[in-house]
Amino acid sequence: NHLGVPVGNAVVSTFSDGEIRVQILEHVRGRDVFLINSTSPPVNNHLMELLILIDAARRASAGRITAVIPYFGYARQDRKDKARVPITAKLVANLISAAGADRLLTVDLHCGQIQGFFDIPVDHLNGEVVFRETLRREGLQQNLVVVSPDMGSVARAREFANRLGTPLAIVDKRRPRENESEVMNLIGNVDGMHALLLDDLIDTGGTLVKAARAIKEHGALSVRACATHPIFSGPALDNIEQSVLEELLVSDSVPLSDRAASNPRIRVLTLAPLIAEAIRRIHYNESVSSLFIN
Repeated sequence: NHLGVPVGNAVVSTFSDGEIRVQILEHVRGRDVFLINSTSPPVNNHLMELLILIDAARRASAGRITAVIPYFGYARQDRKDKARVPITAKLVANLISAAGADRLLTVDLHCGQIQGFFDIPVDHLNGEVVFRETLRREGLQQNLVVVSPDMGSVARAREFANRLGTPLAIVDKRRPRENESEVMNLIGNVDGMHALLLDDLIDTGGTLVKAARAIKEHGALSVRACATHPIFSGPALDNIEQSVLEELLVSDSVPLSDRAASNPRIRVLTLAPLIAEAIRRIHYNESVSSLFIN
């Protein structure tokens, strides 16, 4: 709708044995094809659908194939942090390239260095511009402090705070085991201010909820949160509902369950205009870099 072009016609289904069946139902020879598919849960099904679609477009002699992946699954498996573990993010990058994609368009990778895993051009959009625009439009940046929920998100939170012209605070946490986190300390001042937690994704919500509680205990007037990718696995929704969060802003990079979509604390902002403009610029060979900054 934002580009004023129709959605391409294709069949994506499964055979009786569970194998994925794909057929592109229109002419793509020599055309600029953009295949849009987040590798969100169920990750493996969506990844295979994307790979098979890329292969189908390549074998149909598409002129150029761009894989548009608003949420890049497996992005957290980006390094060997233990003995005898894979670097699955690199494997997925290899699979996308081997399938025949000429370019990748994605939003807020868990780690920016994942762009280097690809041997094809990568356009990495900053979805946080959507949150900044909303905060400015609604006047929510007044008396605001941006808070990083952990040390790994400090660079992202610092850039966000700088562009909004607000101070920065950091939650220092220790993670004793996978999918669990323990808030240890708050660096910076939140007393008498409205706090905004910023992260790239929410999985179980443990980090977010404990950070919000710590911020509130340190005197914050209110606590909101922004996260581009709402994975919401396991007890995430229970954690959010029982938390001190006043509001949670997320994007539509991942489809929400009915329960999440009906939660009054969760507000969804669309990435469609941002991605549509990036697609337009890629098609006409224009600069995409200006979309990274707002």
